[in-house]
Amino acid sequence: MRVLILGGTAEARDLAVRLVEAGADVTSSLAGRVSRPRLPVGEVRIGGFGGAAGLAAYVRREAVDVLVDATHPFATTMTEHAVAAGAAAGVPVVRYARPGWSSRPDAAGWHWEPTLADVCRVAGSLGRRPFITSGRQTLPAYAAWTDRDVLVRVVEPLDEAPPPGWTVIEDRGPYVLAGELDLMRRHRIDVLVTKDSGGTFTSAKLDAAAELGVPVVVLARPVSPVGLTAVSSVEVAVAAVCGGV
Repeated sequence: MRVLILGGTAEARDLAVRLVEAGADVTSSLAGRVSRPRLPVGEVRIGGFGGAAGLAAYVRREAVDVLVDATHPFATTMTEHAVAAGAAAGVPVVRYARPGWSSRPDAAGWHWEPTLADVCRVAGSLGRRPFITSGRQTLPAYAAWTDRDVLVRVVEPLDEAPPPGWTVIEDRGPYVLAGELDLMRRHRIDVLVTKDSGGTFTSAKLDAAAELGVPVVVLARPVSPVGLTAVSSVEVAVAAVCGGV
């Protein structure tokens, strides 16, 4: 069985290991946006396909049996391309995304918002020293925050200089509670801005916010499109792929 994994996440790397162990011929595709990506086992390709049509052509050319979208839960464009490519090439599509944070005991007290504009509005009303952890692609939504002390954490360097008063940290998880508590205390953070990425790599910031009594504003996950099989665990993903979906 030939499997193409659209990856870049820890879950995608885990799935690649499991599928290779199960005897599948696995190729993982990375977008190439991270300069030093953690590479999965099996074959790896880096770079885009040229939209849904290009992805469908690749699937046909490489005789892919199952297409797995294991990109970030907020990579909506890639998911849409995967669905369209799967339909065009006549192969099943599995969407594997880690569970979100909505089941956490403290999640009911967070501010869940559907759009970045809503996140910015609500977070702006709650504090003057925000900690933004929603990714560099979301930062333009907060560009008007030039009148406050903003802490931003990103994996890759910003393409443009941040506004005055912003402090940018380049780092990647996993993070631990002690470090997050120290960071938020040093910068006197009074509101945490994030998105419902899920997983454990970055969840320590949520524990720190709970301990410090800092309000949390969360960008809710987009709704998955129809035309795919959605799973939220590696075991179910492996079963779906090996079972032909």
